[in-house]
Amino acid sequence: MIPLRDANPSHRTPWVTLAVIVVNALVFFYEVSLSEPSLERLVFTLGMVPARVTVFPTSPEIGFGDAFFPLFSSMFLHGGWLHLIGNMWFLWIFGDNIEDRLGHARFLLFYLLCGVTAGGAHTLFNLNSTIPTIGASGAVAGVLGAYFVTFPRARVLTLIPVFFLNLVELPAYLILLYWFVIQLFSGTASIVTGSAARGGVAWWAHVGGFVIGLVLVKLFAPRRRVYLDEL
Repeated sequence: MIPLRDANPSHRTPWVTLAVIVVNALVFFYEVSLSEPSLERLVFTLGMVPARVTVFPTSPEIGFGDAFFPLFSSMFLHGGWLHLIGNMWFLWIFGDNIEDRLGHARFLLFYLLCGVTAGGAHTLFNLNSTIPTIGASGAVAGVLGAYFVTFPRARVLTLIPVFFLNLVELPAYLILLYWFVIQLFSGTASIVTGSAARGGVAWWAHVGGFVIGLVLVKLFAPRRRVYLDEL
C-alpha cells in the first residue's frame, strides 16, 4: 500500500516539516557530489555504527562523539534517490498534521528524539554490527506512530498495486498498522536468518521509532482547554 495523500487538513503552515525535507535534500545533493571514497568516509563517520557504541566504554580510541553523535547525524543521510524520496514522501503526508497538533518547536524536538531513539533500537538489536546505518526512516516512523494514535480514522488515498493499480481511501490506522506489522515481522525474520549482519533495511529502527512516537506524542501534545459555562 502506497499512501498518496490524506484528507486531514492542517491549520498552519508546516514550517518544520518543510525545513526537514529541504535539509535532507540538500545533504543528499552534497552526498552525490562526492567521489566514492569521500562518500564512504562520510557515511562511515556520520552513519550510525552499532559496534562503536558497544566498544565505547572500553576503547580509548573511540570518543563519546564518535559513538553517539551519529545517532543524530545519520538521520540526515540517505543511500539513494528512492531512499530519500520514500522517507520524505511519508513525512510530507503525515508530518504536517503532527506538527499542527504539537506546534513547531515541540514537533522538531519530537522528530529528533524519535530519530535518536530509533537509532538506539537498531543498535540494541545489532550490537556487533560494523555496518553504518543511515536514513530518516526511524524519525519518520515516529511521526507515523504519532499519527496512528492521534488521527486513526483520517482517510488516506492509497495506491494498491495488486494485478492492476487500485486507488482507494482507507483509514489511517489500517495503513499504519499494516506498515508496522511488516516492519516487526521483517525485523524478527532478520534476526532468525541472520540477514541483519549483512546489511539492508534497519527494521528495528522503524519499529523503535514507531513505538516511541506512540508514547511521545501523548507527552508532547499541548493540553486542550475546555471552556465551561458557569451555572
